[in-house]
Amino acid sequence: MSASEIRNIVEAALLAAGKSLTFSELSQLFDEQDRPEPAAIRTALASLAEDYAGRPIELKETGAGWRVQVRRAYAATVARLWPERPQRYSRALLETLALIAYRQPITRAEIESVRGVAVNPNITKTLLERQWIRVVGHRDLPGRPELLGTTREFLEYFGLRSLDELPPLTALHSLGELDPQLDLPVAGEALASAVADTGDEESSDAEAGEVDEFDAAAAASSGMLASPPDDSR
Repeated sequence: MSASEIRNIVEAALLAAGKSLTFSELSQLFDEQDRPEPAAIRTALASLAEDYAGRPIELKETGAGWRVQVRRAYAATVARLWPERPQRYSRALLETLALIAYRQPITRAEIESVRGVAVNPNITKTLLERQWIRVVGHRDLPGRPELLGTTREFLEYFGLRSLDELPPLTALHSLGELDPQLDLPVAGEALASAVADTGDEESSDAEAGEVDEFDAAAAASSGMLASPPDDSR
């Protein structure tokens, strides 16, 4: 099979998938007898990334594989295709997610110690349902409290290949900088500031659905999938 045909198959799959595809999934696109070597698929991916340079879409590698997405500069405009009310998240939820992302593995009690308020169970429930966090173990303490950490879906949503790509807290100004995808048009609330400001947070997480909400709208700005969002997710 020619290099151009391999590239065309890979590109077609990425455009049709509407999500990241792993290297294994890309390999399985080909019949066993015609399956190219891994190096040929990597060459196809590199060629696509080069072809997309200067275009309104780009090839992005995340912890969940590769995806084609709209570039940041065009995402807010393209988001007008989906005028539904955007998802909204509370400041308390963002602070909790930030602490888990930057200090994992971490227990709920440790999160509460840093934030100074109790963690509303609905916050962890939401993060677990979004599959952004998971239980990674238990602390060797009375009661064996759960240790929380982020997931591959967290990396996928925020456009990260690994946790090593999380920007320093001092450099991070907006969740939008982490390249969220379109699945839920997201928007920037200060992740770093959320952690820095936890000591000043006086409201209970019970108010999480009512106060300090941000409009999750502007940015799938950082990384909008070429395909429309999957409403079943």
